[in-house]
Amino acid sequence: MKILCANAYFYQYDRKQWETAQPYPPLGTLYAVSVLEKAGFETAFHDNNLVAHHSEIYPRIDAQQPQLLVLYDDGFNYLTKMCLTNMREAAFEILAYAKARGITTVCNSSDSTDHYKEYHAQGADYVIHGEGERTLLELCEALRDGKETAHIQGISYKKGKEVSLSPARPVLRSLDELPMAAWDRIDIDPYRRIWMKKHGFFSLNIATTRGCPYKCNWCAKPIYGNRYNSRSPERVMDEIEYLVRRFDVHYFWMCDDIFGLKPNWVQRFRDEKQKRGLDFQYKIQSRVDLMLKDDNLDALVESGADIVWVGAESGSQKILDAMDKGTQVAQIYEASRKLKAHGARIAFFLQFGYLGETWQDIQKTLHMVLDLMPDEIGISVSYPLPGTGFYEKVKSDLDKKANWKDSDDLDLMFHNTYPPVFYKTLHRYVHNRYRIQKGLLTISGRVKSSFREKGKNMLRMLYHLPQAVYHRIILQRYAKHT
Repeated sequence: MKILCANAYFYQYDRKQWETAQPYPPLGTLYAVSVLEKAGFETAFHDNNLVAHHSEIYPRIDAQQPQLLVLYDDGFNYLTKMCLTNMREAAFEILAYAKARGITTVCNSSDSTDHYKEYHAQGADYVIHGEGERTLLELCEALRDGKETAHIQGISYKKGKEVSLSPARPVLRSLDELPMAAWDRIDIDPYRRIWMKKHGFFSLNIATTRGCPYKCNWCAKPIYGNRYNSRSPERVMDEIEYLVRRFDVHYFWMCDDIFGLKPNWVQRFRDEKQKRGLDFQYKIQSRVDLMLKDDNLDALVESGADIVWVGAESGSQKILDAMDKGTQVAQIYEASRKLKAHGARIAFFLQFGYLGETWQDIQKTLHMVLDLMPDEIGISVSYPLPGTGFYEKVKSDLDKKANWKDSDDLDLMFHNTYPPVFYKTLHRYVHNRYRIQKGLLTISGRVKSSFREKGKNMLRMLYHLPQAVYHRIILQRYAKHT
């Protein structure tokens, strides 16, 4: 049985991400390919990440005439968790194209898990729910051997006009059982060219864990759930060593929801790196309450941690508590200072527009950012994802729009303190103030930087000054009338 595996994320359909120019290969899809190859299936791979249009896969389908088309998305990348309509519509068209040629179709993604009936209506014969590798393998074996599939855990399927859902499959606890992702299938050069042209260095993505045990009520986990399972430091380092030597890459994004939570994992990871004499740096995602132990921070930095992205979210304790975040504003301050003292950089994820947020809460967040001046910031607007407590609170408002078109949409899709235009303006204003502050710190000498970087920061400051004035006027008008 010939199988064609592809992903359904298209960077060029997301203007913000395409301009950011930080594309990562579809790691989840590469795991699926590796698992099928190891089991002896004839498996082809088509990378949709960088294509100009999703129809570029059509000649591949026609040429290879697979019995099975698998659209398997990367559950490690937050972009594929957002259920963007641009990507969904492209996936629907690919499914329809394959079905018109008599090909059996399989989907696995956050979006198809959340909206499986829509995917079946558009041509998906099977939707794999949650973590996919073992389910995909069992499904492919049953289809190859002409066996019944209804008993397979973790799938939905069409039977006549009805859609049936099988019992959920437990997540894989021993991640070392999985083979290494099929990195040999990736054409790495286009990724490298995009990175080098925009940033002057190249980065690849690695997953060391799956899942997150924390319960922020806006965070959806349709693939790996609340269980937290980890690969061994030795297996992770095997993969890194392979990528360093094969692709000459020395910077990685550890794309876990929470990196290094398991006790002593980071220390073992550091020791393994030093033993092998490898040279690389990496960035991670974590929580501020996990960045307070000096021995862990020492191990992080010694193992190559360059920047730590933390979910700061808000400078208002009221909002953090409403989110069930489980962190304190004081911990954001402490973690920022500790990380910088240990020689690592820190970046903040910020979220505006959560239910009940007022102008005073927004001001607290802005004050926190300008006071701590993280090395980078990422700003979003509260986004209701199916399966979350937050979604249940606002779903009655989602009749007209339930998904963003792309990641730069930033539309507030539910009724809140201010209208959507306020939050889009706020997004720009916070970036304005942040860039102005960086310029001022550069002029004062409080930020150490090269002559070139100083020039850039000062030019950015001059660019953002008039915009900040204009955006603040708009924001204050809304604040006064609310």
